[in-house]
Amino acid sequence: MENTDLLAIAETYGSPVYVYDSAKIVSQYQRLTSAFSGVKQLKLNYAVKALSNLSILKLMKSLGAGLDTVSIQEVELGLLAGVKPENIIFTPNGVSLEEIEKVAAKGVQINIDNLSILEQFGTKHPNIPVCVRINPHIMAGGNSKISVGHIDSKFGISVHQAPHILRIVENTGMHINGVHMHTGSDILDIDVFIRASEILFDVAAQFKNLAFVDFGSGFKVPYKEGDIETNIEELGEKLSARFNTFCKNYGKELELGFEPGKFLVSESGQFLAKVNVVKQTTSTVFAGVDTGFNHLIRPMFYDSYHRIENISNPEGRERFYSVVGYICETDTFATNRRIAEISEGDIVSFKNAGAYCFSMASNYNSRFRPAEVLWHNGEAKLIRKRETFEDLLANQVTVEFETEVVS
Repeated sequence: MENTDLLAIAETYGSPVYVYDSAKIVSQYQRLTSAFSGVKQLKLNYAVKALSNLSILKLMKSLGAGLDTVSIQEVELGLLAGVKPENIIFTPNGVSLEEIEKVAAKGVQINIDNLSILEQFGTKHPNIPVCVRINPHIMAGGNSKISVGHIDSKFGISVHQAPHILRIVENTGMHINGVHMHTGSDILDIDVFIRASEILFDVAAQFKNLAFVDFGSGFKVPYKEGDIETNIEELGEKLSARFNTFCKNYGKELELGFEPGKFLVSESGQFLAKVNVVKQTTSTVFAGVDTGFNHLIRPMFYDSYHRIENISNPEGRERFYSVVGYICETDTFATNRRIAEISEGDIVSFKNAGAYCFSMASNYNSRFRPAEVLWHNGEAKLIRKRETFEDLLANQVTVEFETEVVS
């Protein structure tokens, strides 16, 4: 997408607005499949929570992807997008047994991450195949806020509790058809990830009727010039060789699974916002935009970095700005960032806005959530309308009051 295309989208659909480039999503998907082409059975389940727009789910289906879901609502979205139940895996955390049973009744692959629910589900439904999520107690990523493989994580069953899993399986007669792990986002060290995979292989070898081994995801993408990223090609070469050896020793070909979310959609997205005000203080020049953490919370929630460009004046002289939102809270997107000179009315673009951006948006301060646009085959296609005041009121029920003032 050229800046002229983006500016036209902002003019047509208003600001703020999310824009996704389908070509980038396709190329990322193809990069993954190429990296693991040495594996006979590869399954990529797109992590719906990263970006759950129905059109994006349909695009993933067209590529051959399944879906990784964490709520019954995400399952329903996947089914509505035309994804078959057997191509959806349900990997929740902390949900009720009742929700898991409702999802299982739809024919979706169940992935359970705690002993209590595993035993209850296995006792009631021993004939429904179940995957178990293992916590390897290894952090393969950098930011502790997005790493979930450490020993204090609420996610997964500790690898040290594998004997307990086996005991439950024996007592209930349930069928374990998959083992799973997810160490967290922003995997930097391939060798650390390989070590974690060895732990999962050790666990997998203890189950005799597996169909797949799922390694989660968490592949790091670049956020700024010169930024490091997960070397997918190196990971594909090393893990594929190890996986093929495991399958040979196991006695049959298994499916190798991943659940990429950020890797597939992060770089495809740009979030466009208009500059409402340029405010000079005694120490800082603020660029105040027509959005806030109600639309893009990652910088405040995860301390994440999003490159910001002034697409209205890309060749302008660079100055230092603190980019802030219009929410009545501290919602700073960037502090003392070098950006081409900004004027009021300019459109700025936040890069890497495809993953965990719109999907984490809210109506805080009673602001409307923005529109979403898919750039596909050189055309802008609206895939979500901007909210209106009526949308804010849609589910509210008003109560009338008769108040008597006592003097």
